[in-house]
Amino acid sequence: MTKAMLIDVTRCIGCRGCQVACKSWNDLPASATTFSETGSNPRYLDCNTFTRVLFRETTTAAGEFKLVFVKRQCMHCREPACASACPVGALAKTPEGPVVYDEARCIGCRYCMLACPFQIPKYEWGSLAPRVRKCDFCADRQAEGLKPACASTCPTGALLFGERDELIEEAHRRIAAKPAAYVPSVYGETIAGGTSMLYLSPVPFDSIGLDRGGMPTDLGDQPLTRRSHGWMSGVPLVAATVGSLAVGLYYLNQRRHRVLESEAKEA
Repeated sequence: MTKAMLIDVTRCIGCRGCQVACKSWNDLPASATTFSETGSNPRYLDCNTFTRVLFRETTTAAGEFKLVFVKRQCMHCREPACASACPVGALAKTPEGPVVYDEARCIGCRYCMLACPFQIPKYEWGSLAPRVRKCDFCADRQAEGLKPACASTCPTGALLFGERDELIEEAHRRIAAKPAAYVPSVYGETIAGGTSMLYLSPVPFDSIGLDRGGMPTDLGDQPLTRRSHGWMSGVPLVAATVGSLAVGLYYLNQRRHRVLESEAKEA
């Protein structure tokens, strides 16, 4: 069964314990505290920050002011565009849910960074031996039967780890039990073919940054890998055709040169 995480925005208090736990488990250096219009700390995901919590000042449909905290990390898509774009298989979706990275295979092409609709993979630009870096959903902890570090640290239950199908059912149960407390949909259930990170929110997703900074709400339900399949499937034929034309033109050009040389000698 595929694992997932339900992120209930209504329960997040912005303590950022998940950020600290993530850095601790992955042995990542600390980031400087910054203040920006998004209120994020650190300001954005980077090669040393796999998860972060941002806050949004927004209002409900009834006009009530609301301060909302939102956790951000790799979405671990069910059909990840990053893995589909990688020419050497350095990124792969495991049956358990995580999208993992094998640095030994990576050639540094960074196609994954271009392909990801959520702008998640980051590059170690300052390293002499750079790698692509991102959250791996604590695949090593999951292999030992443990929860991801962030979920095991959350003090309010805002992060619920479990089977994806069960979490979707739980999300809809919460919506049905308190319809006034939630937007009547689960972000990640179907968007871009579905993700392993699922969101419940008290305000529209587009008001808390899930349509900006690489987390769009207009991706549709079809996996991005299927959108590109028609084009990518034609690449071998195009390559073979272009190669054949190039070889044909080469031989025609060589034949022309031989004819010209022969005519020159006869003259």
